[in-house]
Amino acid sequence: MQKTIKAGILIAALVVPALIFLYLKGFGENHYELPYMIPLTDSTTGNVLMKKNPNPRWNQPEMDTVFHTIPEWELKDENGKAFSSKTLKGKIYVADFFFTRCTSICPKMSTQLTRVQDTFIQNADVNFVSISVDPLYDEPEVLQKYAKEYDAISGKWHFLTGDKKVIYPLAVKGYYIPVADASEYDKAIKAPDETFIHSEKLILVDKEGHIRGFYDGTNKKDVDRLILEMRVLIKIYQTAS
Repeated sequence: MQKTIKAGILIAALVVPALIFLYLKGFGENHYELPYMIPLTDSTTGNVLMKKNPNPRWNQPEMDTVFHTIPEWELKDENGKAFSSKTLKGKIYVADFFFTRCTSICPKMSTQLTRVQDTFIQNADVNFVSISVDPLYDEPEVLQKYAKEYDAISGKWHFLTGDKKVIYPLAVKGYYIPVADASEYDKAIKAPDETFIHSEKLILVDKEGHIRGFYDGTNKKDVDRLILEMRVLIKIYQTAS
């Protein structure tokens, strides 16, 4: 009887760890999550749009929510060359809207972006895009000077200008960021900081053009959260590949 009990204990000691290992191997991987922003809705019913999940995992639903994708656009960079959103396909990037004459929130935002850039300096999949809301003044040579002030790395951090009729709708409908030129409503407004109204938000965009987060670019702690969530997004792509 004792031999049988000992044999049972020995078998259990050998088999149970093996079963635990197999369970952990099959189901215990680290799964990283980061939400998508801006779910799309049906204009007639108001219901959230859904699509069939092509490859549902064992713990995921068959239907997925359809999320906003930033539309394609083309502007001009700090070198005076055409710069298209197609250049950013397959890259994680952080976007913001600013102007070089801004003396309030823009210097804080750009300083924080320098810190984020330096954090991911070795990662070629990470880019940064700063789009001017004062394009008539912010010509390429002005953007070049501004880029140098914040140690922007050419080819990694892009400063863009163009037609206001393109930039403003892109900000509002593409990146869900408010922007306005107050001088259009009040001709007495002259000071640049009072003229150009825009958000302090930094926008995290994934490789497919989905918005994955909004962050206060003037707040160090919120930018720390951006850095953390960028690392999470990078890990998600690494795990999926």
